[in-house]
Amino acid sequence: MNAIALTIAGSDSGGGAGIQADLKTFSALGVFGTSVITAITAQNTLGVRAVEDISPEMVGHQIDAIFDDIAVGATKIGMVSRVATIAVIAERLSRRAVRPVLDPVMVATSGDRLLAADAVGALREQLLPIAALVTPNLPEAALLADTGIAENEQDMIEQAETILKSGAGAVLVKGGHGNGAESVDILVTSKGTARYAAPRVQTPNTHGTGCTLSAAIAAGLASGLTLEDAVAQAKTYLQKALQASDRLLVGRGHGPVHHFHHWWETR
Repeated sequence: MNAIALTIAGSDSGGGAGIQADLKTFSALGVFGTSVITAITAQNTLGVRAVEDISPEMVGHQIDAIFDDIAVGATKIGMVSRVATIAVIAERLSRRAVRPVLDPVMVATSGDRLLAADAVGALREQLLPIAALVTPNLPEAALLADTGIAENEQDMIEQAETILKSGAGAVLVKGGHGNGAESVDILVTSKGTARYAAPRVQTPNTHGTGCTLSAAIAAGLASGLTLEDAVAQAKTYLQKALQASDRLLVGRGHGPVHHFHHWWETR
């Protein structure tokens, strides 16, 4: 039987992040992808021009349509900007006993807040408790833990432990926004911690890295990997996608990572 994963996220017209990045990642890792679209964005490598939310009712209908027919092995949640949409997603997934990988898209690379205060509260109260794994970057982990941004790995562990108390099954604090020669991610579960490190890739083509990593973890879980192995596979996949990103030559701004680096010929 084929491994199947579901992504619940926004659509990126530029193709580098969101639903498009998730489906590319699933496919590259040998997993059939299904999707629930929460919003439509008009964006490219230079930025986001407009966002139009899908109604919460339609989001719920999409989730029902998938689970009523398709045997989903793992689910990933990306950007959800409305309180009502968060409530629908939490209710539908809780009803079906699904614990998703949650990528809490809350803070842009620029540092701008992407969620209103009430939506942040709803995410904390309704999505964190049902998540199998939460994957915040450093600013998002600080926001969820209500502390300053982590300055070292011990800070990352302490923030993850705070977030873990919300009910999430595990927390992966991502170090991509940090400094140093290595990009270090820290996984904290009730059983302990694990460290995942890779050389920091110097490239402007980092659009969609968070979406890609969380989707790759979901793909690994759908394929039957343990959480620790799924994170390790995802870290390696993203590292290679970053290293190959300069070959794509997409747009004039922050381009996407190369999701199909293993399959496309060198150009």
